[in-house]
Amino acid sequence: PKLRYAGAARVCGISGSSGAFELCVATSVAAQVVAARHVVLAAGALERPLPIAGGALAGVAYAGAALRQLKTSRRTPPGRVVLAGCGPLLYAAAVALRRAGADVVAMLDTLNVMHFVRALPDAIGFMRSSYYAAGAKLLQEVNDNIPIYHDVIELAGLGNEKLASVRFTSNRRTVTLIADTLLLHQGVVPDIYLADSLGCEIGWDDRLVGWAARVDVWGASSVAGVFIAGDGAAIEGAMAAEHRGRICALAAASALGHIDSAARDSEAQAHRRALAEAMRGRRFLERVYRAPQRFRLPQGQAIVCRCEGVTAEEVIAAARHAKPGPNQVKAFLRCGMGPCQGRECSLTVTEMIAHEHRSDPAQVGRFRARFPARAMSLTELASLADAADGDAACDAPIMPGEG
Repeated sequence: PKLRYAGAARVCGISGSSGAFELCVATSVAAQVVAARHVVLAAGALERPLPIAGGALAGVAYAGAALRQLKTSRRTPPGRVVLAGCGPLLYAAAVALRRAGADVVAMLDTLNVMHFVRALPDAIGFMRSSYYAAGAKLLQEVNDNIPIYHDVIELAGLGNEKLASVRFTSNRRTVTLIADTLLLHQGVVPDIYLADSLGCEIGWDDRLVGWAARVDVWGASSVAGVFIAGDGAAIEGAMAAEHRGRICALAAASALGHIDSAARDSEAQAHRRALAEAMRGRRFLERVYRAPQRFRLPQGQAIVCRCEGVTAEEVIAAARHAKPGPNQVKAFLRCGMGPCQGRECSLTVTEMIAHEHRSDPAQVGRFRARFPARAMSLTELASLADAADGDAACDAPIMPGEG
C-alpha cells in the first residue's frame, strides 16, 4: 500500500469501531474524512494545569508553549521572564530560553525536600540511568546562571489585565518579582482525548496523578484495531515513547497481515530491550517531580478554567451542590467549554470534586469528549461539509486508504 504523508495536519475527530474508523483531518486550508481499518494514536502529552491567582493575565503562559514557539519561530518571551512549578521540562525550558537570549530572572520551584526523601529508595536506579548525566548537567547550568527559589507556595500573578509582577512565598518569606512573562509548568499527562472519543478504556493512574488509556504490551487498546503509542498511554520519556511507537507499528502491521506474528515478535525484541533501558530511573523521577497537591487543588481566586475565567472558589461552590460530577460543573459554570475543550482544566476539576467529597478521581469521572477535538476554522468546516455533499474538498495530501 502507498504511504501518504500530511504535514501540519490535525486530527479533529475520530469515530467508528473495529475495522471501520473515520478520522476528521484538517490541514489548515481544508478538512477531509480519512477511512482506516486500524489506527495508531500518538497524541502525545499535555501539560498538567497549574492554576494560580492571576493565571488569566496576559503574559502568563505555559513553559511547553514557550518551548514550541522557540523551536518553530525562534521567538523568546518578552521582557523579564519568571518560570514557576516543577518537573524536568521546567528546567529544560529555562536553559533553552536563556541560551536563546531570553531574560530569565528567576526559577520558582514548588517542590519541597520531602519529594526527594520519598524518592531515595529509587536513587541508585536513577544514577545508573541515561537520565542522570544529562539531568545533572541541566541542573548545574540552571544553578550557575538563574536564581532559584525553593518550596514555593502562594504563587500569584499580579497586574491589571497584563502581568506586572509575580508574588510568592519561599521558605516562609514573601517575595514579589517584577516580571513581564510568567511561564508555568508542573509535569505532563497523557492526551487521552481521541482515545476517549473512541470509547477506549481510560483509567486513573495514581503514579501519573492523571488519566491514561489502558493498553497491553503491544500498545493495543480495549477497542479492537486501535493502538496507542508513546506518551498518549504513559509518560515515560522520549526514548521510551519512540520504542513503544515502534512496537505499536509492528503490532498494527501484523494485524493488517503485512508481517506474520513470528516476524513481529522477533523484530520487537530489540525494542523491548531498549524500552527496558529507557525505563531505568523513571520511578525516581516520578516520585521527585510528582505535582504537589497544594497546586493540584487550588483555592480562592486561582483560575481553574482560563478560557472562561472560572475560579477555584466557583468550582468548589458548584461541587458542593448535590454532589455533581465534572459535566454538571461544566453545565453550571461553562468550565471546559472554551477553545481548549477542557484540556487545561479537566484534571483540576476532577481532583477538586473528588477532594471535596472525599472520593476517588476514578469514581468522579471526567469531561465528555466532544467534536472537534482540536479547534477548526470555518474554512475547514466548510470544506468538510462540501465533501459530505459530494464536492471535492481540496487537493489534499491524504486520501482514504487501508492504514
